[in-house]
Amino acid sequence: MVTIKDVAQAAGVAPSTVSYVLSGSRKISDATRAAVQAAVDELGYHPNAGARSLRSTRTGVLALALPLPARGYLPVGGRFMYGLSEAAGQLGYLVLLVTPPGEEDPDAGLERAARSRFADAAVIMGVQMEDPRIDAMRALDFPVALIGRPADESAAPWTDLDWDEAALVAVRALHEAGHKRVCYLATVEEDVRARRSYSVRGIRGAERAAAGLGTSVDVCHSTGDPAELFGRLDARLDSAEAPTAFAVQHPAAIPGILRHLAARGIEVPRDVSLVAVGSFPEDLGGLDVTRVELPVARMSAAVTRLAADAVEAAAPGTPAGGATPHTLIAPHLIRGATVAPAP
Repeated sequence: MVTIKDVAQAAGVAPSTVSYVLSGSRKISDATRAAVQAAVDELGYHPNAGARSLRSTRTGVLALALPLPARGYLPVGGRFMYGLSEAAGQLGYLVLLVTPPGEEDPDAGLERAARSRFADAAVIMGVQMEDPRIDAMRALDFPVALIGRPADESAAPWTDLDWDEAALVAVRALHEAGHKRVCYLATVEEDVRARRSYSVRGIRGAERAAAGLGTSVDVCHSTGDPAELFGRLDARLDSAEAPTAFAVQHPAAIPGILRHLAARGIEVPRDVSLVAVGSFPEDLGGLDVTRVELPVARMSAAVTRLAADAVEAAAPGTPAGGATPHTLIAPHLIRGATVAPAP
């Protein structure tokens, strides 16, 4: 591998002079600069990230902070990792996953990226309503963009599906089909306890639908344990006020739910109707489910652009001020074969 010493020898200068040329940190004669550049071109020298950062204060890297320990969240994270890599590549960035595995502090990787500046900005996922990572990055003067809508919408640039409205749209579709008793299966308990934005806002939307539509909405928290999940659903189906429909914000569980209902002799949509909230096509196993899909490509493109803009805004000499940018994506209901008039 060609090193900076090889370039220096070929150009007939000291290695420090090559560094000065690459970084632009000192005035170098045109003749010397040309000799160094010729050696770089001839030898095919590629500075490492540290050298590039010296030259341009940029690394061309976006750090992705993904909360790996959250059970039930990884399938979503995997899709976003792909979407972000594709969107970032179009803007000339690489994406680096910085969340450490195991029992280590899940935010240690993000803090390391910010302190060492081996990335230009971070994209933060699994955003909490009051997310401590935002203030931590602000204290380090490190640009971030969020996939998730925090309680303080001016805290940092963000993009998200309008989960509040998505839940309302799902419940409204069931209400319009005549369903007066709906079970809203929210995200897994771990996410609800952590006050992940999508969890909190989805539940709020379901409650807002109940208040505005006059429909009884029973909020049930999902779980990654199928036996426990089915037990919770059975308790509601066997009650005197059994729901006639489900709105499910844990779409990956839907194929299992449908199998469980079928085993009980309950047919969808003849006996109960169902709407998925925030699904991927793969979640549903090819089933024609009435759903609000999670727009991963749009969210990935939006947050990557917000992150790139945050890098530019943080550059020396850039005027400060203006509203915090964000992209809120309205939900779109795709009608499938899982909603029928209430029995």
